[in-house]
Amino acid sequence: MTPSPSGPVPKPPTIADVASAAGVSRTTVSHALNGLGKVDPRTRERIKQVAAELGYRPNLRAQRLRRGEAKAIALASSMPFAVAGGTSRLGFYMEIAAAAAETALLHDYALVLVPPVRSGSGLHSVDIDGAIVVEPDVGDPAVALLRERQLPYVALGRPVSAAEEAPYVDLRGGLVAEMLLGHLREQGARRPALLIGSGERHSSVDARTAYERLAARYGWPPVVATAPETGGEQAGYERCAALLAEHPGTDAVCALVDVFAVGAVRAIRESGRSVPGDVMVVTRYDGLRARTCDPLLTAVDLHLDRVAADAVELLLGRLRGGAGATVPVVAPPAPRLVVRASSLRAGPPPTAPVTPPA
Repeated sequence: MTPSPSGPVPKPPTIADVASAAGVSRTTVSHALNGLGKVDPRTRERIKQVAAELGYRPNLRAQRLRRGEAKAIALASSMPFAVAGGTSRLGFYMEIAAAAAETALLHDYALVLVPPVRSGSGLHSVDIDGAIVVEPDVGDPAVALLRERQLPYVALGRPVSAAEEAPYVDLRGGLVAEMLLGHLREQGARRPALLIGSGERHSSVDARTAYERLAARYGWPPVVATAPETGGEQAGYERCAALLAEHPGTDAVCALVDVFAVGAVRAIRESGRSVPGDVMVVTRYDGLRARTCDPLLTAVDLHLDRVAADAVELLLGRLRGGAGATVPVVAPPAPRLVVRASSLRAGPPPTAPVTPPA
C-alpha cells in the first residue's frame, strides 16, 4: 500500500469481516447479500446492516464467476474511424448504441461500446456475456475474437460469409439499394454509377447485386466503382473524380457510404458539374453527413432504433437459450426514402415513401 499523509490506506472490508462482525458464516453472508439460499429474514437484514456499516462492497468479478454471467453485452464494429468518426461523430454507431443501451437496461443488462477499429482489440478483455456485431465484413476481427472467446453474438446486417451462421437483424441491403436507384431513375437518371466500399459487407454486396439487376433491366451501362473505407471522404472524392473522367456521361452517383457521398459531391463540383443539375447524388444512411452536406443528401431512414432493439432481444434470446436462440433472422420495418435536394430534378419530393421498382 502507498501511505497517505495521514497513514496507510485501510484495506476495504471483506466478506470475512462482515461474517465475523455479524457472527455468521461467510456462506450465510454471501447468500444474504445476493438473495440466495434460505436465510432467516431477520438475519438477512442484520447482515445487510453490518455490511453497510462496514462499507462492504461485493466483488463483482467473483459474482460473475459464481453466476456465470456478467450481465453485460457489447456493441462491436470493424468500421474504420475514417467512416464512423469525423463529421458524423460516430453517428451510425452511436444511433444504434443509444437504442441498444435502452433495451439492454430494460432487461438489467449493461451495454459496453467497443471502439470501431479494425483490430477488434477492445474485445480481448472486456467482461461480457455476448455481443452485437455491426455489419460484419468477411473475416471480421470482432467476429473472430468472439469466436476465440466462445462468446455468443448476433449480427446487425446479413453476414456475407457462407460459413457464418449467426442470427442477424436484416438491414435489407438489396431493398435499400433498389429504393435509391429507383428514385434516381424516376428523377431522370439514365447513366447512374454505383460507388461502394471495397470490402464485403452485406450493404456493398447486396447493393452491387441490385444495381447489376436494375442495369440489365433498364439498359444502363453498368459502372461499379469501389474505394477503401479506411480512406474516408478523400477516397470517395478520388474515386468519384476518376469515375467521372472515365465515364463522363454519368448523370447520377449512388454512393452507399455517406462519407463517400460527401467526397463525391466535392469531386463533381470540382469537375465543373453541378449537383443535382448534372449529376445527382444519393447515399444510404440518413445521418449527420446527409443532413449537413451542401446540397442536403437524399438518404434512407433505416429505422435504426428498432433495428438496435431487435438485435438486443435476439442476443438475449440466445443467452437465455429460449425461443430467440432459434430465430435466425429478424426483419425490422421497411426502410423509408428521405428525398432531399441532391437528387431532385423532376419536381417536389414525394409525400409518401418511395418504393423500389417492380
